[in-house]
Amino acid sequence: MGRGDLTNAEWDRLESFLPPGGMRGGRWSDHRRVINGVLYRVRTGVQWRDLPERFGPWETVYKRHRRWSADGTWEMLLSRIQAAEDAAGGIGWDVSVDSTAVRAHQHAAGARKAPAAVAPQKGRPGDEPGRSGAAETGRPAGGGGPIGECLGRSRGGFTTKIHLAAEGRCRTLALVLTPGHYGDGPQPERVLGQVCVPRPGAGRPRTWPGHLLADKAYTSRKNRRYLRRRGIRHTIPERADQQKHRQNRGSQGGRPTGFDRERYKKRNTVERSINRLKGFRAVATRYDKRAYIYLGTVTLAALTIWLRT
Repeated sequence: MGRGDLTNAEWDRLESFLPPGGMRGGRWSDHRRVINGVLYRVRTGVQWRDLPERFGPWETVYKRHRRWSADGTWEMLLSRIQAAEDAAGGIGWDVSVDSTAVRAHQHAAGARKAPAAVAPQKGRPGDEPGRSGAAETGRPAGGGGPIGECLGRSRGGFTTKIHLAAEGRCRTLALVLTPGHYGDGPQPERVLGQVCVPRPGAGRPRTWPGHLLADKAYTSRKNRRYLRRRGIRHTIPERADQQKHRQNRGSQGGRPTGFDRERYKKRNTVERSINRLKGFRAVATRYDKRAYIYLGTVTLAALTIWLRT
């Protein structure tokens, strides 16, 4: 077993959730060896062609990662591990949200554009990312180009932004990709919409945190109304300009927002979760051309953290 490979205990937790069989009734190559090959690439950031021979043909490893990124297998595995952890009472439901920008390598550019004849319909994967496109669902997008692949231009070049929600033990509950120039404020509704932890046996999955922590970037009235509508208690500081405008309106400005300074200190869990994710070099720098493949890369990194915590 190489450094970074799945241990026997981690493999035992994961094995029962893996899809059986293969394409057209055939057999998959050994799941454990292929997953270890994908993990090696995610951890080191090497090119697929440079994978060590002990993982088998690099094409097999790459195609498995691409297929499982497209059909939602990585998301399914992450959901199953989260469900098992929640059943054991291991999830802290004081959830924090934040984002981090990731520089896109020059190899991430150049994804092919879809032909006009097969352009995606409105509301289908391939629409503007961050609304109903591939970056949110993990499915391949029909549209191409920088924006269609969650690449946004900034001072440092092309970047992608990862918006995520982290639970109390610094593990990722849900994540969404957008171009790097997208703001944080409009995203919490979409990020929380991705939280879905199944319950053992019958019953609806859990889709809401016990308490939400966020910084001043998320302090808009729209976000607060959304949280109140869903019955989610939250600790979000109010910006100074918002306080001044509320005071200038007098009694029509409403009551001050509550703020628990001690509880707000727990927001560091999302910062630590981001640091853990960026310990994987293929997450810290985006090498994947397609947004759905990069989303699979980040999801696998999050899954590995859940298995090892």
